[in-house]
Amino acid sequence: MEKRWKTPSRVKVAVAVTAAGIFWFHALTDRDGFLILDYVNLPFHEFGHVLFGIFGRVIGIWGGTISQLAIPFVICATFFARRDASGSAFSAFWFGENLLNVSVYISDARSMTLPLVGSGEHDWNTILSGLRMLHHDTSIAGVVKAVGWLIMVSSVVWYVLLWVMSDRRHPGREKERIIP
Repeated sequence: MEKRWKTPSRVKVAVAVTAAGIFWFHALTDRDGFLILDYVNLPFHEFGHVLFGIFGRVIGIWGGTISQLAIPFVICATFFARRDASGSAFSAFWFGENLLNVSVYISDARSMTLPLVGSGEHDWNTILSGLRMLHHDTSIAGVVKAVGWLIMVSSVVWYVLLWVMSDRRHPGREKERIIP
């Protein structure tokens, strides 16, 4: 038997859309590339260096970004498996926001002007140099940033559409709904 989606109330959707809009305004007007959610992302990034570093220097360097992206991805997959729309949408949004942060770091690979935490080694300078792609840093960053925005916007649109579909099936209901 297929489990149905647990969808949010109108109030939850309104709060989520408002919060996303405020965050997007923050992201679009920010000048230093370090967004409010990045205070949460940074410890996950640094933890990834430590965790993956036990497997060697190269994977340790990649480990920061891997961990930073894997944590919201696994959380999203868990909510998705449970058919929890709110958790799925938020964690997908968070994953997309992480890509914005990663894009800032990638675009800095050649210039290395960002302040760094930890050893002082610039992950993406090392990664792209090793791949002989350092001269493509800003192009790669642009693609990563675009994918991040696409995921963030898509997660909000999906959340709203799921609620709209549920609302049409159950007009007048304001409690959390279950839809197929």
